[in-house]
Amino acid sequence: MVLSDVDIRRYLESGKIRISPELPAEQYGSCSVDFRLGNEFSVFEHSRHAFIDVREKGAIQDLMRSIRVENDQPFILQPREFALAITEETLELDDDVLGRLEGRSSLGRIGVIVHGTAGLFDPGWRGKATLELSNLGIMPVALYPGMRICSFTFEQLTTPVSVPYYKKVGNKYAGQTQPLASKLTSEVSKSK
Repeated sequence: MVLSDVDIRRYLESGKIRISPELPAEQYGSCSVDFRLGNEFSVFEHSRHAFIDVREKGAIQDLMRSIRVENDQPFILQPREFALAITEETLELDDDVLGRLEGRSSLGRIGVIVHGTAGLFDPGWRGKATLELSNLGIMPVALYPGMRICSFTFEQLTTPVSVPYYKKVGNKYAGQTQPLASKLTSEVSKSK
């Protein structure tokens, strides 16, 4: 069951969903809440590294460069470019609520995609959302920290999960506060 705006507010009041900082009224939709773009980005140093080897023991994060953008300055997302970003808001979900990150139509209509595959936020999630930004268009796009970048919808599970995400052994991204690169190498190298 997807929560309506009425239920989202009720869940926020009861603490089943926690979002900080508190959201202004204009960030509420009929069945979603908008999150804003944070100041931190990570981009691949493709001029220094020929490829990503998912079996290489080194961290993929080492192939990336971190960029911090001031509030009044743009981050320019070039055509065909990929960058990781972080939301301004922190999200915490109870053990029986899941979240789904969705792109915004206004950005999609200019070619900006905010997530490729990582749209599900498990019950027990705690942290900021890493965004997988891509520009599918032919023109560069200026993105500004603080702009509404994505929305979250929420669903009520039938029962609490047995192991919430933050307690899951081997969880890779719980509690993140900056855009984190893939930790796929830890999975692939174990399977050798």
